[in-house]
Amino acid sequence: MPSYMYLCPTRLLTLSLFSLLLFVQAPAMHAQDADAIVSEAGADPQSAPASESKSAAQEATSTTDPKPATPAAVPDPSLPVEDKRIMGVLPNYRTAEMATVYTPITAGYKMKIALKDSFDYPLFFIGAGYALVYQAEDNHSEFGQGTKGYFHRLGTSYADQVIGNMFTEGFFPILFHEDPRYFRMNEGKVSKRVLYSLSRIFVTKTDKGNTSFNFAEVLGNGAASAIGLSYYPDSRNFGDYMENWGIQLFTDATSQVLKEFWPDMKRAWMKKHPKHDSSASAPVSSVN
Repeated sequence: MPSYMYLCPTRLLTLSLFSLLLFVQAPAMHAQDADAIVSEAGADPQSAPASESKSAAQEATSTTDPKPATPAAVPDPSLPVEDKRIMGVLPNYRTAEMATVYTPITAGYKMKIALKDSFDYPLFFIGAGYALVYQAEDNHSEFGQGTKGYFHRLGTSYADQVIGNMFTEGFFPILFHEDPRYFRMNEGKVSKRVLYSLSRIFVTKTDKGNTSFNFAEVLGNGAASAIGLSYYPDSRNFGDYMENWGIQLFTDATSQVLKEFWPDMKRAWMKKHPKHDSSASAPVSSVN
């Protein structure tokens, strides 16, 4: 059996285990977030009388103002708040809601997303996890074993993630005029949402808001895997190239599923901890 047919399932299982381990940290992270929200909300009752009198004064003056008031933009309470980190750890800088009116982003903002995702600290731990698997399997045996071999694998694994992010979220979205963000469904059957999130590695939006094949994701990861052949001297064959390409796509597909269901996972945790239930709705009114 070719090596790539054996290694791929092992690595896929490892990535899934890392996701579960990271989820263990979520309750502590969001307990702190909820406490902060509660402390902010606690100041509101003290300022309520002043705000009420101010509102009354505004109503009195509005009766003499012939111009109709412009309604303020109020966030949709049915939409979840975008956390900057999934499970309090994984970066979540490129998630948007499908239900909102589509607004394109600039080339500069695409590069900003790519840089944030590439050089945020959790990516280091993902690379470290892959390096452990490669070390245990003695993959890329020319790197050797021991500390030197591990750090060599760590460097190349981290490079795989950074190059893949820069191509799929920055360079190629600019080249193909595509939007690198993930647009969350937020509602519907679980099976439908899973299929939708997995399919986003092949389907995306253009800068005009149209649906298109995700050239940036597929070709970007393909280009990143090709570059990887330059620092994996024992993997310069078609089978290993396809394996690396597939792992890159799987990693991104897994992150899409986490982005889709993270608000549901967070709500489920909050329901099991009534202590913070009063803060569950507070973030909705404080969306920036």
